[in-house]
Parts: sequence; C-alpha cells; structure tokens
Amino acid sequence: MGESFAGVRPMAGGGFAVKRSMFRDNERGTTIMPANVKGIAESTREKLKTAISELEPFLNGHALPQLIGEDSAEARSFYGGLLSDLRHLLVFSEVAYEKLGTLLRRPNFDTEQAERVLYEVYHHAVNNFFYPKNECYSEDGRYAYTGQDAIRFRMKPVRAARDVVLNVSRVYEELRDDLAYYESDYLTQKRMQSQSK
Repeated sequence: MGESFAGVRPMAGGGFAVKRSMFRDNERGTTIMPANVKGIAESTREKLKTAISELEPFLNGHALPQLIGEDSAEARSFYGGLLSDLRHLLVFSEVAYEKLGTLLRRPNFDTEQAERVLYEVYHHAVNNFFYPKNECYSEDGRYAYTGQDAIRFRMKPVRAARDVVLNVSRVYEELRDDLAYYESDYLTQKRMQSQSK
C-alpha cells in the first residue's frame, strides 16, 4: 500500500496524491489539461508568495551603489541589469499573486479565467526568471534537476545577490514543472475548441 508509481502515492484515508499536476500524453507528446485547476491556482499562489518574500526584501534593501563595490563599468552593467530583471520579476509575480487571490476568494471559481492567469504566470513570471532580459545569469541545463545549482552568473555576484537568485530559482523551477501545460498546449487546446464551434 505504501508503494508509489509514476509520481502517484497512496494517501491516508484512501485516494491518491499525484506528484505532478500535469501528465504527458505518450502518443502525441502533448501535455494533458490539468484536472484540478483550482488546486494548481492555490499552489501557484503559495509559490509566488514564497518568491515575493525573497525578492521584495532584497530589492528594498539593496541599491546599485551597495552592490557594485569596485566601480567598474562591468560591475555597474551587471548589477544594474540584475536589479532591473529582479524588479520586473517581482512585479509580474505580485500581479499574478493578486489575480490568483481574487479568483480564489470568489464564491464561484472561474476556471477559464484561472487558466488565463496560470498561462500568464508561466509566460511572464517563469519565463522572465529563466530568460532575463539583461542575461546576468542563465540556467545551465546540464545541472537542471540534479540538485546542484543550475544557475550560472555572467560575473561573480555578491553573496546577497547570489542567494536571492538561487533561492527563487527553486520556486520558479517548481512553477515551470507545475505549469508545463500552459507553455504551449493551453493555446493549442483553446484554438481547437474555437475551431470546433
């Protein structure tokens, strides 16, 4: 009874808990639409809250002159870009957090609107983390999902900057996995639904 298979484990009192909220359709290679959109919205909101609680204090407590140390053009460019990217990430995350909160507080949960917001989370927050405009850091795919830090910085950052990026990387990695359906299959599904009408 305690065995698990394919990410599914038995729960106390019967039923099963699924590790991932998405499944791949082996025949077509597409992601199957999530069954519990409300549950995904709730967990996404909690994960965004965790990321926000890391980003906000860092951005409120650190300014460009504090981070630069030695005033070189390279350091100014690096930290200026990093702070800009993290501010954008914080804004996207806060907006999505608020939208999900509004949806979850309504007496009748609007699944369609929630899916649009989850799509935005993937394409604005998650993608903004993994593909920052200023490219001060990037993900080295060779280390992804190995337990090692997969984030590589363009130059060695101060400890506080390094820590905040690595801490939120775990959150956005989980969100990327949880919201894989919203990468492209969500729009494909919407197009197919509109064509069949």
